[in-house]
Amino acid sequence: MDGYEAMQEAYQSILAHDFDQAIAWFKQAVKACPDNAEYHYRLSISCMRSSRLTEASIHARRAAELEPDDDTYRSHYERVRAREHVAQAQNYLEEGRDRAYFSILLLKQAVELDPLSTDAYLLLGMAYADVDDYRSALRAISEVLRLEPDHSLAIRLKQEYEQQLHQYTTSSTKFEKSEGK
Repeated sequence: MDGYEAMQEAYQSILAHDFDQAIAWFKQAVKACPDNAEYHYRLSISCMRSSRLTEASIHARRAAELEPDDDTYRSHYERVRAREHVAQAQNYLEEGRDRAYFSILLLKQAVELDPLSTDAYLLLGMAYADVDDYRSALRAISEVLRLEPDHSLAIRLKQEYEQQLHQYTTSSTKFEKSEGK
């Protein structure tokens, strides 16, 4: 079977909602035509949608390497890398506050790679809040709301972080006044 036929089978699998089979067919297409950027790109998309980020990254990078002037392949690779950063940052956040700074670095890179990633901005806000940087947390959450004004979690976090910032600045002012006496 040639790459084109394998791609047609992959699309049929997608229509049948059999995404694992679609990935298998996309892999057959890539195997038949390893230098076809479009096949790597399509495989990457399917892998990404199935949360197979490592595979998605490999094939997105390969598509971008095969067609370095193609903006679609390049931007897709950047989005996949952003998702990888978000996933790693989320793991760091789950490990505790000590790892929040690593999360912040990864998430800053993620939003540079994909400025439309609400997940990256949301986690960035949460990571900043973990280290009590509520101004930065609010900036990140505001980006989520700029992209998705009805994002219920972002709305709730914005209110929470505004209260935390108010408490923090109020207690800091009280401390400074008591120190000055």
